[in-house]
Amino acid sequence: MTLTPPPSQQTPNSPHRRVLIVGNYCHDVLIQNNTVVAETLGGAASFISNVLDSSSVSCDLVSKVGRDFKYDVAHPPIVAPEMATTVFEAYFDLGIGHSDRVLKRVAACDPILPSDIPDSRFDIGMAVGVGGEILPETLEKMVEICDVVAVDIQALIRVFDPVDGAVKLVDLKESGFSHLMGKIGFLKASSDEALFMDVEEMRRLCCVVVTSGEKGCRIYDKDDETVVPPFVAKQVDPTGAGDSFLGGLVVGLVEGLDVPDAALLGNLFGSVTVEHIGQPKFDLTMLQRVKDEVQRRKKQCNLSSSHNNDHDEFHARLSPARFQESPLQPKILVNGHLCDRS
Repeated sequence: MTLTPPPSQQTPNSPHRRVLIVGNYCHDVLIQNNTVVAETLGGAASFISNVLDSSSVSCDLVSKVGRDFKYDVAHPPIVAPEMATTVFEAYFDLGIGHSDRVLKRVAACDPILPSDIPDSRFDIGMAVGVGGEILPETLEKMVEICDVVAVDIQALIRVFDPVDGAVKLVDLKESGFSHLMGKIGFLKASSDEALFMDVEEMRRLCCVVVTSGEKGCRIYDKDDETVVPPFVAKQVDPTGAGDSFLGGLVVGLVEGLDVPDAALLGNLFGSVTVEHIGQPKFDLTMLQRVKDEVQRRKKQCNLSSSHNNDHDEFHARLSPARFQESPLQPKILVNGHLCDRS
């Protein structure tokens, strides 16, 4: 299974491959036993841009925040002066290391409008809203200006309780976006979110990628179904893992990998992210080793038309790079900074 590159990507080593990320930055608040454990930069766009920037992939980012936005970021957002920044509270009753959590949107910034999107051409667009900020007409604009669009289904199917902001999901057919699914290239969903769409129907329209945490991910297209293995990780906070996965997938696609190999990069970046609270700071040695293995894999694929059987070898070669560092003993990382465990 391979991704047919758009015309702008068909020249080897082209310096003009550009990615457009659309989604709001957020303030994330992690709460356990009615106590705030951490406050971090959130929003899928922040995790994805972190992966792309760390991997030297050029990207533009469109995001909206309020005047209360707390963080210095590499890609400045649009400031909506009359609005507050989107805030999510994540309640971990079983502890931060567990995947069980209750997520609430307690403040919401303005949506991203088609007029906020630059009038430029992009090779890959990423629709990655988390708080309902992406509108159908905004996704339509992205389809018009991007050769390929990757969508995180959470941008389409999340709704929010009008009283306490608790996140709920609706079926994709009821979301107002289903008519656009035949125009996108990739639809990413967690295994829980995948229950809110007809995977068999969607795979006839686009490439569907379903992530399953420690079990890796599964890729569905019209003709194939591929299981992509995970990397071992000690989970501290699941927040942002799926976003980092999608960022890693796009890094792989930009580098010219086929979809299963690109998804393997996604699994790698997702596994690193769950070992942090907030934004992970990727080890430079790890990043270089990953880049070296990607180049090695590309050369291998160019020399052989039957390289799919070597996918397990690619995973085996990436694993030592993945475990270049282990930040978990005896401290944890919060937004890239070492902190003592409490």
